[in-house]
Amino acid sequence: MPNLHAEYLKVQTLGPCRFDSPISDWLVKRAAFKPGIGVHDRMLYHDHLSALTEYTVMDHERVPSFEIAGPRAKIFWDPSKVKAGIVTCGGLCPGLNDVIRGLVNVLYHRYNVTDICGFRYGYEGMNPEYGHKPLQLTPHMVKDIHHDGGTILGSSRGPQDTEIMVNYLVEQGVNVLFAIGGDGTQRGALELSETAREMGKPISVIGIPKTIDNDVRFVEQSFGFQTAFTQAVDAIKAAHTEARSAQNGIGIVKLMGRHSGFIAAYAALAVNDANYVLIPEVDFPLEGENSLLESLEKRLKHRDHAVIVVAEGAGQQYCAEDGADKSGNKRLGDPGLFLKDKITDHFKSQGVPITVKYIDPSYMIRGCPATPHDSVLCFRLAAYAVHAAMAGRTEMVIGKWHGKFVHVPTKAAVSQRQQVNPFGDLWLSVQEATGQPRWEPAQDCILH
Repeated sequence: MPNLHAEYLKVQTLGPCRFDSPISDWLVKRAAFKPGIGVHDRMLYHDHLSALTEYTVMDHERVPSFEIAGPRAKIFWDPSKVKAGIVTCGGLCPGLNDVIRGLVNVLYHRYNVTDICGFRYGYEGMNPEYGHKPLQLTPHMVKDIHHDGGTILGSSRGPQDTEIMVNYLVEQGVNVLFAIGGDGTQRGALELSETAREMGKPISVIGIPKTIDNDVRFVEQSFGFQTAFTQAVDAIKAAHTEARSAQNGIGIVKLMGRHSGFIAAYAALAVNDANYVLIPEVDFPLEGENSLLESLEKRLKHRDHAVIVVAEGAGQQYCAEDGADKSGNKRLGDPGLFLKDKITDHFKSQGVPITVKYIDPSYMIRGCPATPHDSVLCFRLAAYAVHAAMAGRTEMVIGKWHGKFVHVPTKAAVSQRQQVNPFGDLWLSVQEATGQPRWEPAQDCILH
């Protein structure tokens, strides 16, 4: 990010921490065992030495860095006076129930917070006009929910009036809120927190970034992403089997990725059966020299089959629709169906018989339970979110940077999307694995 400065990555707090944490004795023992490393240190934004040459040794306050996540010996909230709320918003993603379960268990067992409620159907649940009653959450109630996909709280899209939501939270006695959702959800959480501050109502608002597309800035890997590309592998294998079983067989798999092609890239690398990977960050010409259709002709002549993996946001210059959904997101055309028709017509005009199979496993992936890897990530994100909230942090999300959990200001997290770098190592690996033509980056691709 150009001109990134230290102040940009500082997290808001509600005030000084005056209460002893219920686990302060353990923290003292840990400090004795591991001196010099702890939550008061910071994680550098840069991971290469050349980026630090402009700073002197005594100039560390100017170096961009993140506050390290974790429990504090002193906390802002008196646990006996905390009522916590949890809300899940946006589309489904593997691991939502795991995060809910983790939040409830850490609040209850580590901080003795017993009053925990879940707001139903996203931000609608915090607007009394909809009549959604909060769900009381206990460790017993959530003990098995991680075995199921989806969210026990339900979800919805679209914003609500922040002043109405703040008044409702105050009326319910909620002073700590955990918002689980993507960039739209986190923007809403930021507005809610800002409104609460303007109204003089102290509420810790902590975000747990939920994006199956892995497109939240300053978050190395979001929960559900690993599950998504793991499940997508089976769809690519099926497309490959279909393509090989027919003369001039072509398998097309459409995967999630409105603005970022991480799922398509990782799934293709994991199985190595894809011959073309199409993502929003890289434009592909359809016809002419060095185009997709020209390359596909050569592929069929030499190998008799091909597999195309396409992210849902790829090729929108050919198939975009008008309008937006409730969250304000532009309605996308279906690039998989577009390619199926375009490829069929192209080879038909040449008198070349082909068989095209189109697979869209998106909703099967979104609704499945998390993999063990993602389940672990979900619990740890939840735990660090609770620690941050109890320490009075607000207007932030939990992220992971250089392998360490950190606090990321929400403004920074939603400032721009994380995308596949067309000149980075990941995309180079995809090109090497598929052998596809090297196409130019899309004009709206954000190069970090």
